[in-house]
Amino acid sequence: MLRGRCARTRVSVKMIANLLFFLDVKKLYRAASLPDAHLLRGLLAQAGIEAHVFNENAQGGLGQLPFTEAWPEVWVTEDRDLIRAREIVQAFECTPEASAAVRCPACAEENPGSFQSCWSCGKPLG
Repeated sequence: MLRGRCARTRVSVKMIANLLFFLDVKKLYRAASLPDAHLLRGLLAQAGIEAHVFNENAQGGLGQLPFTEAWPEVWVTEDRDLIRAREIVQAFECTPEASAAVRCPACAEENPGSFQSCWSCGKPLG
């Protein structure tokens, strides 16, 4: 049993592991919204890049925190993935806005312009 000062300074292995994790991750992106942050994290995961979303619940601190400090952030775990991750961010930011509706050539059903296949019959939209 530890006594005195030593009892208060004991550090667990889990605390050290958590600290090392936060020292290794690199901030990649500050998103304007939580859905954007999770969309980007999903794109990174599809590319085999491990990433985490931080500040998920920081919106509750608005008013006490500057609003830019409460924005969700996407952080990458591995340094070796950073260049590929930045390319994915660039493509994510350049995604065109959804265009006008498109009619399916197979079933004539109307689909949003961002769809690649018909929601009704599943055929390619062109």
